[in-house]
Amino acid sequence: QVEVVESGGGMVQAGDSLRLSCVTSRLNFGCHVLGWFRQGPGKEPKEREFVAALSRTGTNTNYADAVKGRFTVPRDKAKNVLYLRMNSLKPEDTAVYYCASRYTFDDTTFQRMNEFESWGQGTTVTVSS
Repeated sequence: QVEVVESGGGMVQAGDSLRLSCVTSRLNFGCHVLGWFRQGPGKEPKEREFVAALSRTGTNTNYADAVKGRFTVPRDKAKNVLYLRMNSLKPEDTAVYYCASRYTFDDTTFQRMNEFESWGQGTTVTVSS
């Protein structure tokens, strides 16, 4: 069974940068789309917000409007790690960030929660003003 484990969260100030990691196991990057979601304070799990996704070939990306231009999703295939690089952080970026994966033959991205199959436990990012 595919496993994804997030790490790298922490407390930073507005304007700072942070890089989250999603370590995957029993997952072939060439057959999985990977994504990041976040759940803000006081939000229910079903209200997780799409952040970014990377297609199985790495050629297609998709970003939420709220993070476009500030966040990127590089990956290291040799290490089986997907990153979420976050720049110019804002207090409204405060959330628990989740990594998710889905097995697919399509070279596309997904952005709805029910389109992803495996989820990590999350890592917390707190941005102070």
